[in-house]
Amino acid sequence: MKSISVKEAQAFDQTAQEKLGIPSIILMENAGRSVACEALKMLGKKKKVVIVCGVGNNGGDGLVAARHLLNAGIKVEVCLVGKISKLKSDPKTNLKILKKMGQEVKIWKPRRSVAGFHEVNLIIDALFGIGLKSNVRGPYAEVIERINKSKKPVLAVDVPSGLNADTGRVLGVAVKAKNTVSFVASKKGFSKARQYTGKVVVRDIGIV
Repeated sequence: MKSISVKEAQAFDQTAQEKLGIPSIILMENAGRSVACEALKMLGKKKKVVIVCGVGNNGGDGLVAARHLLNAGIKVEVCLVGKISKLKSDPKTNLKILKKMGQEVKIWKPRRSVAGFHEVNLIIDALFGIGLKSNVRGPYAEVIERINKSKKPVLAVDVPSGLNADTGRVLGVAVKAKNTVSFVASKKGFSKARQYTGKVVVRDIGIV
């Protein structure tokens, strides 16, 4: 399977936006829809998902996935880790859409579990993307530990949160996923971190 570095993946995004004129929110839409499609395959006839989102673009992908899963009749719980005021533009737009659809978005509170965390059929990890370089700390580390302790199947968005996508090194703590949806291509570090990535499924986001 072809693999690329974080720098190469970021260059794909830059080319799509600057040379091809594809708005970043369209790339996010394509990514989130791909995540939702993979989630539906993993769910089968089961119907309950919790999506744990960060405040960056990876979290935005998770918010898009939430909308598509809702439209498919899936019961979705969305949990945002971090302050809404820290959301980037595209994730903020998708959060507003979800709220207009009547979807509640819960804010993670330290040392408190997400309601129904152990009752769901699938957890979607949309905390951190491929740009993470420093160790995971604070509430983010707590969330990852809770995800792993739940023993529920996990679908990671682009990269399991807490994993260095170039080296496969765990940055303090990392999500152990059953499947990872990797955009454009697999990432260089995945071959050394199969216990965290699980099965890697490559999906395009409108560029090749």
